[in-house]
Amino acid sequence: MLTLDNISKTFNPGTVNSKLALDKLSLDVENGDFITVIGANGAGKSTMFNAISGVFMTDSGSIILDGKDITFMPEYKRSKTIGRLFQDPMKGSAPDMTIEENLALAAGRGGWLSRIKKSDREFFREKLSELDMGLENRMNNPVGLLSGGQRQALTLMMATINPPKLLLLDEHTAALDPKTAEKVLELTTKIVDENKLTCLMVTHNMQSALELGNRTIMMMDGRIIYDVKGKERDRLSVQDLLDRFKENAGRALTNDRMLLI
Repeated sequence: MLTLDNISKTFNPGTVNSKLALDKLSLDVENGDFITVIGANGAGKSTMFNAISGVFMTDSGSIILDGKDITFMPEYKRSKTIGRLFQDPMKGSAPDMTIEENLALAAGRGGWLSRIKKSDREFFREKLSELDMGLENRMNNPVGLLSGGQRQALTLMMATINPPKLLLLDEHTAALDPKTAEKVLELTTKIVDENKLTCLMVTHNMQSALELGNRTIMMMDGRIIYDVKGKERDRLSVQDLLDRFKENAGRALTNDRMLLI
């Protein structure tokens, strides 16, 4: 479904600030996979997502999505089939537009300066009610008035209202309080399962990395150093993951943010 074939990316090449961010990274993602992605800061997780999304062109290698080579496809064209959420709840929606207008734009059914059909409005109301956050009664409110959790839940709906071929979740609950983060994760699992989406999710929560989805990959220095699924993954504990990191990286994981979760 998604193939990354030896992709590499160096930022600021030929300067003192040169940084090899992706190092001949390869990954095969099957249709319907829900892969959790872990690794310390600077491991290349978000950079891999940026490469897939088309934020920049890779220096080498190829990216194939659903049988189509998208290596040199611009970001705006990829966005038609790739949904993405970021850590910052403020990204992914327009704060000065209403909830209804944001959904209409995401769904391709009108929006700002365009009339929204009554049938579409009812559809949006029904979808919002599934979030169980009362947003179906606030459709004419500007998105900028929502809490971080409400806005992230709305952004998740916007990214999947027309189910994408691939959904990328880049620590989309990291900025939320624990209770809200749990609710957004429940919504995420529900939407991914109901729509049978192929999904990659970056997380610093190692317990969530083992509990969610069907496969976990671990990154370091722009490479995948561990890839586990099935019964082997089911048997793993957080301590096992730490041990695997040490075995494959040659050093212990010292990222406080990951160790404290």
